[in-house]
Amino acid sequence: MNSVLPAPASATLHRIRRIQAITIGWMSAEAVLSLSAAWMARSPVLLAFGGDSAIELLSAVVVYRRFSAKRQETSERLAARIAGGLLFVLAAYVALIAILALLGRGEVRPSLLGILVLIVAAVVMPLLARQKRRLSALTASAALRADATQSALCGYLSIIALAGLVANAFWGITWADPVAALCLIPLVMREGWQALKGRPCDCC
Repeated sequence: MNSVLPAPASATLHRIRRIQAITIGWMSAEAVLSLSAAWMARSPVLLAFGGDSAIELLSAVVVYRRFSAKRQETSERLAARIAGGLLFVLAAYVALIAILALLGRGEVRPSLLGILVLIVAAVVMPLLARQKRRLSALTASAALRADATQSALCGYLSIIALAGLVANAFWGITWADPVAALCLIPLVMREGWQALKGRPCDCC
């Protein structure tokens, strides 16, 4: 079941390192900007999004190091476990923030900076996720697959958060975004479990 992983070609390794370096750069900026916007707007949804960005930054660094390591099989197993564990951390974090939002903790203010970051994330993150999924299929890497899931999830969360901010700003529907965020949690936990088991892809 745990056979020796195929050694990626140098061109594939270069592509993986490049896409992870782009992810690290963007997630650093995204985390700082969204958490700053969350602080200014007192927004639990932006706080959840910023927390997701920070967790994904950590995951991207782990996967980058995995494809820079010499002992590929050992580092793959460890990276997959760390990435899978981070998905569970993310699920718990989003659940906590969403529940606090539903309980009405904090008064959300409009945030132009937050909306701008969310729009960019909604465009950029699905593109990064698509590239990572292709590369994970080439390398049979569960760690890279889990990181791709986090990138895709970041895109979903950005759309949900954006919709929630708009719904709250124009129609006063304060519960829309936390409820939608809670609906994503089973998907996150499923992908985290697959990463912990070392599955490079979901076959459902």
